[in-house]
Amino acid sequence: MTSVLFKNGIVISQNSRREVFRGNVLVNNGIIEYTGKEAREAEEIVDCTHKIVMPGLINTHTHVAMAHLKGQLDDMPLSSFLEKTFVLDGQRTEKGLYRSAVLGSVEMLNSGVTSFLDLYYGEDLVTKACMDVGIRGFLSWNTLDQDKTTQSGDTISNAENFIKKHAGSDLVRPSIGVQGVYVAEDDIFMRAKEVSARYGTLVHIHLAETREEVYNFARGHGGERPIEHLHRIGFLGSSVVAAHCVWANSSEISYLAKNDVSVSWNPVSNSKLGVGGIAPVIEMKQKGVRVSIGSDSSGSNNSLDVMQSMKMGALMVKNQRWDPSVIRASEILDMATVVASSSLRADDIGSIEPGKRGDIITLDTQNPRLFPTNEENAISNVVYSADSSCVSDVMVNGDFRKRSGILLAMPYRDWKREELV
Repeated sequence: MTSVLFKNGIVISQNSRREVFRGNVLVNNGIIEYTGKEAREAEEIVDCTHKIVMPGLINTHTHVAMAHLKGQLDDMPLSSFLEKTFVLDGQRTEKGLYRSAVLGSVEMLNSGVTSFLDLYYGEDLVTKACMDVGIRGFLSWNTLDQDKTTQSGDTISNAENFIKKHAGSDLVRPSIGVQGVYVAEDDIFMRAKEVSARYGTLVHIHLAETREEVYNFARGHGGERPIEHLHRIGFLGSSVVAAHCVWANSSEISYLAKNDVSVSWNPVSNSKLGVGGIAPVIEMKQKGVRVSIGSDSSGSNNSLDVMQSMKMGALMVKNQRWDPSVIRASEILDMATVVASSSLRADDIGSIEPGKRGDIITLDTQNPRLFPTNEENAISNVVYSADSSCVSDVMVNGDFRKRSGILLAMPYRDWKREELV
């Protein structure tokens, strides 16, 4: 591993002062060693005169091994989507899980995502994909009721074995997940929480995604809504990252805040699935809930592009509130970097500061989508103007995965569709 100097770029640091400056970033042995305006020696120099240098984006909700499903689950309500997904899950092979995870990981790297939080089964195969591709994976083995799963064996035991096997990995941080209240009884949630506490991991779940989910649950639980119920049974806590929470009401937002739950907002997926609402991100933020951004799967989004989710999410909220100032570009970028890292309890990523991991991306400001860009408008241009075509370099853990706009690995080019199932 060599030392690399990103020289003379527009650095969006995302540090505690949110400094944006023209300067240099030195990465040595996979760790950021220096940021500032002084010259530094390095074995490799990347001329960033026409580039933005910023922390890699963090996608806080994916099902990366579903990357092959783009275009196969479109234009149907979530209930039908879940039914078809359940059938397709039962047909999967180990080879297909691995290869689809590789495909999704490469797609994310291409668009500047250097870390992602995943929820699926077969996460040992996703682990191999992460290691082979070189992306940072926070992988939650999915659990649910035994009569509703395609997994063999007890789902909680499967998750615990996965955590034990991969604890201490450099690129992969294992954890446990729960599919949702519609396929998991209280016992699954509480056992998952026990495993999380035992090993100090996250618990990643789907929660309050649709009105149907909330109302069906309430009808079967004496009017109690999902978030309210999980609060009452003692499941919610600081280890929980809840995807969606579109249908959270005011009192439920208070429960999320009181229990220090993090929320992954998935605006593109929610809109494509027609969930009929927009997550109350403004109220969540006002009450101190950490809100990050996720793409969801290629089945529900058709893309794992966080840049797309950042822009669409911002526009949705502005339009809903009749107020373009209600959420700022800087807040959106926070959601995809420092807030995301905080949600994942990963204080070694998410910003460009000495001591942090070398998870860095550069964006080409000569690209017509970003021209002209300077220190004053760089953050706005990243959120509202950029797309994956602007991503020039991607570094994870000090190693380049994309250089000068070219992915360094594209193994999927010779694969056939049936090899991804």
